[in-house]
Amino acid sequence: MNRNEKLADNDTATVTDSAIAEATNTITATATATDTDTASAAPGPAEPIAIVGMSALYPGAHGTAELWRLLIADGPTPRSGTGSAPGRLGDLEVDVARFGIPPAQAASMARLQLLMVEAARQCLDDVTGSDVARERTDVVVGTCLGLDRQYANALRVDGARYARDLAEVLADGAWRGTGIDAHAAGQELNDVLSRRLGASPHDRVGEMASTIPARIASAFKLRGRTVAVESADATSYLALAHAVDSLRAGLAEAVLVVVGQRDEGRLARRALAAKGFAAAPGEAGAGAPVLAEGLGALLLKRRSTAERDGDRVYASVLDCALRHEARPGTFRYSLSAAHRGAAAEAAHRTAGVAPGSVRLVECAGYGTGAVGRAEQDAIAAIHAGAPRDSVAVGTVRDRLGHTFANAGLAGVTKAALALHHRTVPPVRPGTDSAPTAGPFRVPRAAEPWEPSTDGTPRRAAVVGASLTGTVCHVLLEEATQVGPVPPEPDADTHRGGGRAGGTARRGLRGGAAYATDRETRAGEAEPIAIVGFGGRFADSPDADGFWRTMLSGRDRIGPLPTESFDRELYHAPGALALGRSYTDLGAPVPVPTEPPPGLRIPPHRYAATDAAQRLGLDVAVELFARYGRDPRSLEGVGTVVVGSNLGLSRERRLHTGLCLDDLEADVRSLGALAALGPDDVEAVTKLVRDRFGEPGPVDLPATWDGCVASGIAALVGNEHGLDAVPMAVEAACASSLAALDVAVGRLRSGGADYAVAGGVELPCNARDMVLCSSLGLLSHSRITPFDAGADGFTPGDGCALFLLKRLADAHRDGDRVFGVLRAVGASNDAKSLIAPDAGGQAQAVRQAFAQVDFGPDDVDYLEAHGTGTRLGDRVEVAAAAQVYGTGRRTAPLHIGSAKSFLGHTFAAAGAAGLLRTLQALRRTTLPPSVNLRELSPDLALDAVPARVATEPGPWPAPAGRPRRAAVSAFGTGGINYHLLIEEGTDATR
Repeated sequence: MNRNEKLADNDTATVTDSAIAEATNTITATATATDTDTASAAPGPAEPIAIVGMSALYPGAHGTAELWRLLIADGPTPRSGTGSAPGRLGDLEVDVARFGIPPAQAASMARLQLLMVEAARQCLDDVTGSDVARERTDVVVGTCLGLDRQYANALRVDGARYARDLAEVLADGAWRGTGIDAHAAGQELNDVLSRRLGASPHDRVGEMASTIPARIASAFKLRGRTVAVESADATSYLALAHAVDSLRAGLAEAVLVVVGQRDEGRLARRALAAKGFAAAPGEAGAGAPVLAEGLGALLLKRRSTAERDGDRVYASVLDCALRHEARPGTFRYSLSAAHRGAAAEAAHRTAGVAPGSVRLVECAGYGTGAVGRAEQDAIAAIHAGAPRDSVAVGTVRDRLGHTFANAGLAGVTKAALALHHRTVPPVRPGTDSAPTAGPFRVPRAAEPWEPSTDGTPRRAAVVGASLTGTVCHVLLEEATQVGPVPPEPDADTHRGGGRAGGTARRGLRGGAAYATDRETRAGEAEPIAIVGFGGRFADSPDADGFWRTMLSGRDRIGPLPTESFDRELYHAPGALALGRSYTDLGAPVPVPTEPPPGLRIPPHRYAATDAAQRLGLDVAVELFARYGRDPRSLEGVGTVVVGSNLGLSRERRLHTGLCLDDLEADVRSLGALAALGPDDVEAVTKLVRDRFGEPGPVDLPATWDGCVASGIAALVGNEHGLDAVPMAVEAACASSLAALDVAVGRLRSGGADYAVAGGVELPCNARDMVLCSSLGLLSHSRITPFDAGADGFTPGDGCALFLLKRLADAHRDGDRVFGVLRAVGASNDAKSLIAPDAGGQAQAVRQAFAQVDFGPDDVDYLEAHGTGTRLGDRVEVAAAAQVYGTGRRTAPLHIGSAKSFLGHTFAAAGAAGLLRTLQALRRTTLPPSVNLRELSPDLALDAVPARVATEPGPWPAPAGRPRRAAVSAFGTGGINYHLLIEEGTDATR
């Protein structure tokens, strides 16, 4: 790793002169190429990505026209509409009917989901060119922290325990002789909670973050990838980077990016306040950022596609570069000017433009003390030598506040509007500003943006940072000047000089290929090596134990322990009822109680982590042990992408604890307690609170860390010292394969040199059991994929992670290659949010095969999603038949599912399937399914043809090719993923 990309140890508030000089030298040395004189030895710049549609929903600015007026207005920031608090969206009305949402589902939807569908509509309506190619339009949604329906559902389920505690206090205390019916009081409280919080069979679907992009896809018939992402206040940048990767790789023709933040519940503000965020203006130290609400959307296309379609282009994204500073301990902003300089250098290198051409910098760190100074010093280094007053500096926070997950998109929207209107927006008086010495100025009134004297396009930069340690740099360019389409780079050409700079590759499709709208051509997708892996599932402490389970002939499903599922409260055998589960079976994994060996995490910090974070940390240790080298030896820039439920259990529990006052208010309203005086009622509530217990402190700096889903990835990266950008991904039960898809995209685009990717979830808990049972998703006995008696799934806990590199880099580094990822295809049905669709699943399979130079006949084994419902299994086999059943000339396709052994691990399901397939390839053994008594007559296996094995069998080596397999994962909301993998160079080890 070269000097400019080393981790800076800035534990103090001072950014050293050497760090500034380091960043300056980096930019000067690597971005000296001008717009007209790029070094001939370097590949051409990656194709710009055009912003062809935008929308904005912010307090006081409902639409881009209103937002622009707000941005260029002089004087104080206007307040939101009547009845809205500062920084709040208020009661913005959304016409549910126009999106075809049934009223029964609308009541169970998170409010942010409705707002994002509206933001998507406005963005699509804003496009002026030809219709969007709906078959190839992705939807990427970004959000952070819990949604209102997640909090409400968790409170309702936990409220049942509170109601029981109330009944027990009344029955056993001084009120036994008062004639009060303790049982009736508890039941009345449950009824009050159901009415106040809502209760519906659709609650499980309505609360999921991944339902938001799925709902958008369904409303507008967009059939590309659909995924929700989160990376704290870098969320927008990660969403944008993933969109750019997909477009440049030719996997999508258009990408709709929607990122929003609501101030939901009580926990977010309390937890962020402990990190220095003000709960409201003036409540924290001077200048502390204020959590505000806001949503925005961008529709992106390759510039050549936008030109073909006749689109109005607001601006073009030249690049979105990310870097990360790994610092063990409590999450905090990077204070490294060098890291910011490295991100800027990477963006300018990819874009092929010099820093001197940037004339507007949209900052992020105003008023945040040492963080702001680090950002200012980095900007000064980047623009050292620019003419005096030539660079305008601003921040969208002076008008909108800190919209957290949305902050980056708000900054990009502002910069794009400024380029479009050729106007530099002013900075509100009283806003702390960036350095004004040398080239910088802070406009106090809107200024005409004059053209450059040398004819280069107007350009802007948007810089940002995240609480988890990530820094971001986006380059934008005006739409008026369009250069020639870049030549297609040589397949072995690297962007940087040597391994440190990194070995970052350009987008896979350059030159004329960018102008086409065909699927990626066969053989173009770069192979990705699996060089490390680990896993933990029920009765399987590691990946080897997992494989032993697969060969054992028996499942690991059984009654859940009482500490995770209280049968008295939540079990109602045979009944389909809100608030109860008709089954108590699952495949749980014990939650680690101590940090894994080698990681020095203080007890108080470890106690603040979520169970999923702990499991992820343990599996990562196994992964790196199998890799065989110190993780700090990984060179270049990395990423850690973890498939997860974006609303962690710890966050929900802590929020419930903050709502005890509400529960006590409900108790005071109960008719069953009318005979008690006020003092008696207060005594009752105090005793109930003592019995119910407090879930933990919320005012510690580490509290927020244990509540954020990307904290799983951040812990893995930070505690192992990886310069790896953390990210959480949710695509319902396809989340793991979506995470792998994002990681593979980052590797192929050159945005990362290595990646840790996989998934983790622990659904064996009362909340998930109750919500899934209410919708009738669970099996009444146990999951039996492909069986005639299949009636649903059984939940299971688990985690699997994989260490990935580009195959050429793995060979160069002398790594053991355990398996090779060849392609990931994805789609959305754009139909039902629940019922599967064979056409949509087949589309994902076809997209995967479009990226490789072999066909379906060359695949030996399919690790199926295997949900264990007759409909789901029938549709999955029918979809396979559409692609694999095209005249197989070799042996039948073998099909199986890990779920028959370990249950459905939700966000970890795809990772479990990949782990099983990887181990099967390495052991040259075709894995079996278990509990298969009678094949379902609905399965059209002969149409493939295919077989489902119940015993392990040998996997013979095919003539002239490696063993190959596929892994499928499908999720609620019509989300489909299909991965192709082949054996590695050490398959027999």
